[in-house]
Amino acid sequence: MIRVLLVDDQPLLRSGFRALLDLEDDIEVVAEASDGLEGLALARRHLPDIALIDIQMPVVDGIEATRRIAADPALAGVHVVILTNYGLDEYVFNALRAGAAGFLVKDILPEDFLHAVRVAARGDALLAPSITRKLINRYVAQPPATGKGLKELTNREREAVTLVARGLSNDQIADHMVISSLTAKTHVNRAMAKLHARDRAQLVILAYESGLVTPRA
Repeated sequence: MIRVLLVDDQPLLRSGFRALLDLEDDIEVVAEASDGLEGLALARRHLPDIALIDIQMPVVDGIEATRRIAADPALAGVHVVILTNYGLDEYVFNALRAGAAGFLVKDILPEDFLHAVRVAARGDALLAPSITRKLINRYVAQPPATGKGLKELTNREREAVTLVARGLSNDQIADHMVISSLTAKTHVNRAMAKLHARDRAQLVILAYESGLVTPRA
């Protein structure tokens, strides 16, 4: 069962999301909050698999709520998905850097919304190749930073990270590297641990920020 926490200051939107999620046999909404501070308290109480968090809220906004969840070892299993009206903007970018697993635009189709919740629950990043390219563009004019643990990566781990940054799934990485999906997942997970990345979204950012992967021309 996928346990979901809804955090949004608009009751009507929360009700709509809840009604949609409650129809699914494998998803359960465990709590609702109207601001980030309340959401953080409920996350600690219920330990959901997914926290769907609006990016702009009173008291504590979505970026700060994400940052606090990512920094709390007790909430390491909580995957934050940002809800936004505007797509990839500066707020969403900052939320991804703070530790969000991905983001969803609020006018998303119901079937795509449900699919995204399940993808995030598996620990995969909600970053389509088009979104990854927008993230990449952020680093084109910036000098690479030093990635923690970068020198500790094996050649196969480096290759796996490169493919994650190109938007490939574990199955696609396995096909490309001619290995099993389990081995591909192991390479990715070990790279995440060495680079101190909370999830695949942060792994993508760190890959470009560290200079391990460079934008294609």
